[in-house]
Amino acid sequence: MEGSSAPMETRHKPLWRRWWFIMITVVVVAGAVTGIAFWAKYKYLRAHADQMLRDRIVASLSARFNSPVELDSFHLDIGPTIHATGAGLRILYLAGPTKPDANPNNPAPMISVDHFEFETNFKALLEPTTRIVTVHVTGLDLHVPPHGMGHIPRHLDNPNPKKQPKISLVFDKIICENSRLVIETTKPGKLPLVFNLANITLTDVGASKPLLYDAVLTNARPVGQIHSTGHFGPWQADDPRDTPIDGDYSFTNADLGPFKGIAGILSSTGKFKGKLDHINVEGVTDVPDFRLDISDHPVPLHTEFTAIVNGTTGDTTLTRVDARLQKSVFHCSGSVMRVGVPETGVTGHDIELDVVMNKGRMEDVLTLATKTAPPVLEGFLSLHQKLSIPPGKETVAKRMKLAGTFSVDQASFGNPSMQLKINEMSMRAQGNPKAANAQDATPVASSVSGEFAQANGTMHFSTLDYTIPGAVIRLEGTYTLPGNSFDFQGVVRTDATASHMTTGWKSMLLKAVDPLLKKNGAGLEIPITIKGTKADPHFGIDMKKMF
Repeated sequence: MEGSSAPMETRHKPLWRRWWFIMITVVVVAGAVTGIAFWAKYKYLRAHADQMLRDRIVASLSARFNSPVELDSFHLDIGPTIHATGAGLRILYLAGPTKPDANPNNPAPMISVDHFEFETNFKALLEPTTRIVTVHVTGLDLHVPPHGMGHIPRHLDNPNPKKQPKISLVFDKIICENSRLVIETTKPGKLPLVFNLANITLTDVGASKPLLYDAVLTNARPVGQIHSTGHFGPWQADDPRDTPIDGDYSFTNADLGPFKGIAGILSSTGKFKGKLDHINVEGVTDVPDFRLDISDHPVPLHTEFTAIVNGTTGDTTLTRVDARLQKSVFHCSGSVMRVGVPETGVTGHDIELDVVMNKGRMEDVLTLATKTAPPVLEGFLSLHQKLSIPPGKETVAKRMKLAGTFSVDQASFGNPSMQLKINEMSMRAQGNPKAANAQDATPVASSVSGEFAQANGTMHFSTLDYTIPGAVIRLEGTYTLPGNSFDFQGVVRTDATASHMTTGWKSMLLKAVDPLLKKNGAGLEIPITIKGTKADPHFGIDMKKMF
C-alpha cells in the first residue's frame, strides 16, 4: 500500500498543472482578443468619428425639430479630448430645402448657424446617447414663418405618436453670440420683426421640455439693452408661433431721444408668459425726466401696466396702464400697432389710447405741454380723452391728435396780472365794484370745463365754459400748445346788471342800457373776445355782435 501512493500523486500532479495552464492561456487569449478588439474599435472610431458624430448631429436635430437638416462642413481634432467644429448648419421647414442662395419665394431655414464648436471624448461616443456639456454657437438665426408657411401637418408629423424619434445627441448648455430672431409676416403694411440678441445662453436643453434661457437683447428704439431670463418651449414644430415662453425682464438706461418730440431716460422691469403670438406682460416703467420738445420741461412719469403682446407682429394691446405724472394720476387702455412700408423698410407705431384722469392737476399737464412757466392755470383736473399718435417723421406734438372733455375745479391763474383781472371781473359781476380794484383781495376760485380737439400742435375748443363767482364765460376758439397765442370768442353772463358793476356817473349812465343788456335771465350778457398771449392777454367787447 505504501509503495502504490507515490505513483498516484505523480500521475495527478501534471493534470492540475495542465488545468492552470489552460486557464491562464484562456485569460491571456481573451485579454489579447479584447485588446485587439478595443484597439480595432479605437482605430475605427478615429477613422470614422467625424462621420459618426456628424450623423448623430444631423439625425438628432432632425428628430428634435422633425425637419430636414443640412450641415456644410464638420471637422474633429482628436487628442486627449475630441474638439469638434462645424459651419453652415441649417434646420429647414418641410416646405422644401433652402440654401443661403435659394429662391426668395422659398422660406428661409427655421434655424441657421454660421459656426459652432464643442468638446467630447471617445467614451461619450460609445454611449447610446452622447451628452455634450457646452456648445459655443456664433451667428444663430431663428426664423419664425407666418401661420400656414413651413407648416407640418399633424398626420405627417408623427404617424405613430407612441413611437418617438430617437435622439442620440443631447446638449446641456448652448452659448450663442451675435444671434438674431426674425419673425416673418404676410400682412400688408407689416415688416418682419427682427430682434438682435447680443448674447443668449440656453441650458437644460431637452427634447420635450422647456429650456432655460438667459438673453441680452439689443433694442433698436429706444436704444438700450434688455436682460431677460425664463423658459422657452417645448418647440412646436407644426407651428412655431404656438411655442410657450415665460420670463422676467429688465430694460435700463433707454434713451427716448430717437423719438422725435420726446426725451428722457426710461427704465422698465416686469414679467411675461404665454405663446409667441399672445404674451401676457406685467411691468412698471419710470422716466424721471420725461419731456416734450414743445416745452422742454422735465417731469417724472411712472406707469404700472398689463398688456398683451403679439411677439410675431410687434403689436401690443394695453389692457391697463396706471400712470402718475408728477402728482397727477391717470389711467389708459388701447393699442400700439406696429406699421411699416415693406418697400422702404420704414417702420413706426400707430398709437391709440383712451385716457381717463379723475385725480389730476392742471399745472402738471401744462408744465409738460407748454413753454410758459409757471403754468398759466392751476387746479384739480378731470379728463376723458382719446389720444392718437400716427407714425411719421414729424415730432410727436405735431403728430398727436386729441379729442375729449375736461373740467378744472378750484382753478387759479399763475400769472398775477391775469388773476387780478379775474378778481376784478368777479367783484364787478357780483355787483361789488368798490372791491374790484383791491390789490390784497383773496384770489377768486374758478372752474373750467370744455370739449376739445387737438391736431397739428393747435387745440380747438368747441365749448369752453369758465365760471367765477358772479359770472359765466362761454367761449370757443384755439390755443397753441406752446402757449404762444390764443384766440377765443364768446359771451359773458353776469349776475349783476351793467349799472351795478361800476360806480358814480358811469353807473347812472348805464342804467339806461340795463334793459338792453339783460338777456336770458342774466343781469348782463355781452359778446367778448380774448386774444393775445399769456404774457400779454387782451379782453374786449365784440361790438359787431353786441346788439
